[in-house]
Amino acid sequence: MAKPTGFLEFARELPTKRPVEERRYDYKEFVHAYEAEKLNQQSARCMDCGVPFCHNGCPLGNVIPEFNDAVYRQNWKEAYEILASTNNFPEFTGRVCPAPCESACVLGINQSPVAIEEIEKHIIEKAFELNLVKAHKPLTRSGKSVAIVGSGPAGLAAAAQLNYAGHTVTVYERDDEPGGLLRYGIPDFKLEKWVVERRVEVMKEEGVQFICNAEVGVNVHYNELLRKYDAIVLAGGSTIPRNLHVEGRELNGVAFAMDFLKQQNKAVGGKAPINNLNAAGKHVVVIGGGDTGSDCVGTSNRQGALSVTQLELLPQPPATRTANMPWPTYPMLLKTTSSHEEGAERKFAITTKAFIGDENGNLKALKVVDLEWKLSADGKPFQFVEILGTEREIPCELALLAMGFVHPQHEGLLNGMGIELDERGNVKATDKHYQTNISKVFSAGDMRRGQSLVVWAINEGRECAERVDAFLQS
Repeated sequence: MAKPTGFLEFARELPTKRPVEERRYDYKEFVHAYEAEKLNQQSARCMDCGVPFCHNGCPLGNVIPEFNDAVYRQNWKEAYEILASTNNFPEFTGRVCPAPCESACVLGINQSPVAIEEIEKHIIEKAFELNLVKAHKPLTRSGKSVAIVGSGPAGLAAAAQLNYAGHTVTVYERDDEPGGLLRYGIPDFKLEKWVVERRVEVMKEEGVQFICNAEVGVNVHYNELLRKYDAIVLAGGSTIPRNLHVEGRELNGVAFAMDFLKQQNKAVGGKAPINNLNAAGKHVVVIGGGDTGSDCVGTSNRQGALSVTQLELLPQPPATRTANMPWPTYPMLLKTTSSHEEGAERKFAITTKAFIGDENGNLKALKVVDLEWKLSADGKPFQFVEILGTEREIPCELALLAMGFVHPQHEGLLNGMGIELDERGNVKATDKHYQTNISKVFSAGDMRRGQSLVVWAINEGRECAERVDAFLQS
């Protein structure tokens, strides 16, 4: 490495952010860029380990020590080429990935890990600034055609890779613009939509075709795709949210998180007004402690909520690794997001017993109760009991269900095509081949593996594309 002693000289520093009192009133990204000297120092912290566990921690296998070294030497072309060799969309992962690579960083054994995610984002933004990101059309076409159903990260990655292989690729998207959850799931303050549009434009220049407002199984018949294309990749995501079947679920003011987030994303894009799913002047309760719940917290504060409370069924996780979370595994630690910094009360080991309404059928409160968890031998919670005497009501006019997703939509496309499902309700497609029970139909991303991370979706899209390419050449 260019700076063998960097990890001894420099501490981990993340870029500064716009202050909470300023960013709470808009939907712009708020993380500043590193100054050149700080970026140089942070890349210098990489130790060039004999066995770089960050490779294993990253689902994409990013070649991290090498691009850190290139950044330190300010060789942006080399840094970009190394990063782009494994990751189609570092501008997405550099903004929204939970960075499992950093959890596996060897420096993290006794120090704070290298700021890999931020360095990755800086590489791709510098590459766009220097016009290093160019459309690369294949020199020849194979004569084979592929349909991609779904334009989220898995679908986009599969489309990009298959197009590079020389196949003619068409992406079908049921929404009005490509991007899937990148466009309509993740709030703009984490991922502004010009970032998605910029990448889609590059892909269009490369020859990928996008057909929007096209829901296969509804207004586009799946038989048309089976007749027209040599292969099909199903990458529609895990879209059916987990519900909460308790008394009062039908009340006005109880909604799924993704409906709330999608509406706000459309409003920011000037495509739809905010309707009754509006947190302004309301006590908001977000049920679910994950990233989607955190996104609801940030959005509710920006809409002008009176208060925001986030409930989590599980007990509060520790702030640091325990004996049950050894390095380099991904630890389940207490995560305080930028949205939490902007204001929210977080309650752990608590469950909702009922939604309480007023005489007009509108939500006015939640009935909740605290939980006591039993832990298994490895320290994981596995069974709970309600704590007597803790049942109470908390004021709430808007409850957002952010408890994850159970499986992809079955009606229409999957049931119509006769696609086999696994025991969890996901598309049954083998890890080795990504192939469904219909030989020319493949599947990747959350539709196949279940709800997961953007970085895993990109990985699946890339691997699935490799299997499709082999199928088309056989």
